[in-house]
Amino acid sequence: MPSKLPASFPCLILLSVFLLYLYSSSLPNHFFTSITKTSISTPATSSSTTTTPSCNLFKGNWVFDPKPAIPIYNESCPFHRNAWNCLRNKRDNMGIINSWKWVPNDCNLTRIDPERAADSGAKKWKKKGAWRGAYFPKYNVTVAYHRAVLLAKYEWQPKQSALANDGKRKCRVDVDIPADDWATISDFYDVLIFNTGHWWGYDKFPKETPLVFYHAGQPIRPPLGLFDGLKVVLENMVLYIQKEIPIKTVKFWRMQSPRHFYGGEWNQNGSCLFNEPLKESELDLWFDPSNNGVNREARQINQAIEEALQGTDIHLLDLTHLSEFRVDAHPAIWLGKKDAVEKWGQDCMHWCLPGVPDTWVDILSELIRTSTETR
Repeated sequence: MPSKLPASFPCLILLSVFLLYLYSSSLPNHFFTSITKTSISTPATSSSTTTTPSCNLFKGNWVFDPKPAIPIYNESCPFHRNAWNCLRNKRDNMGIINSWKWVPNDCNLTRIDPERAADSGAKKWKKKGAWRGAYFPKYNVTVAYHRAVLLAKYEWQPKQSALANDGKRKCRVDVDIPADDWATISDFYDVLIFNTGHWWGYDKFPKETPLVFYHAGQPIRPPLGLFDGLKVVLENMVLYIQKEIPIKTVKFWRMQSPRHFYGGEWNQNGSCLFNEPLKESELDLWFDPSNNGVNREARQINQAIEEALQGTDIHLLDLTHLSEFRVDAHPAIWLGKKDAVEKWGQDCMHWCLPGVPDTWVDILSELIRTSTETR
């Protein structure tokens, strides 16, 4: 990076995807919030759901570039989580991992220019409900991250009632009430990005501490299972968004980020020690739910999301398919701590940084540009 840029500046991209303000000249005063936990598609996009107006950035191939562009941040980025800082953790083949470039079939994908976007006056910012945020005075843009893992309001039941009857402690989910973290943001942001999914798993809410779903203040009867509960929450949250978020607000829904566990789950010696991307002919074997593999979650949840978004003005941020190829781009055993793999197993869910998420940012940036130009 040129010396005139602050050392910490480029890595804010992955904290809040803030470099999208490249295109803020076409936006009003504020920018967007991303409602998600982590940090995304089914192989085909529904015809009634909106996507980019010019071309499909989500369909293409990973092409090896023998002279790849230098990453716009490095291991010194203070916003890195140590386990994903693959440069610092000396993950094998990082140079090769970042030599693969996503090339859409029918159009060009422009890479973000950090020099053009840099704002040395950037500072931390926090709105009620926001978990992280930053303000960039050069462009008069605010970027924030609101963390509401189920999107709907949820809370653990008091022990005296939760332990009644079956002896299980339960978590109440009000399917028709948005979480406080994002319920009041409708009049502030110009671009919103929603996502949920990874928390809807039995490892997060096992049978011993199940989710109990409520509607209009009453338990839903008969009780819903986890996946059916997700569908009902999605339906209600989409209704809320359509009712409460202004039409002028650009809305995206980030689809699921796929996992790449081979040979078992994360706690069953699942591995992702691969040296190159998967071939397209291999994707269904890994991810098609009909094969009942350990990585089926992303496509299952994406189907529920697509059904909930039918007929809405919410754009699909369809990053799953392009990410399914990248079995080679996870931290795997390079987690930065001596006993991490023994304790947690290989990390085949999160991504190395720099890495695949930088391509997500480039795509999102282009989608915001085209969306605001056509408003």
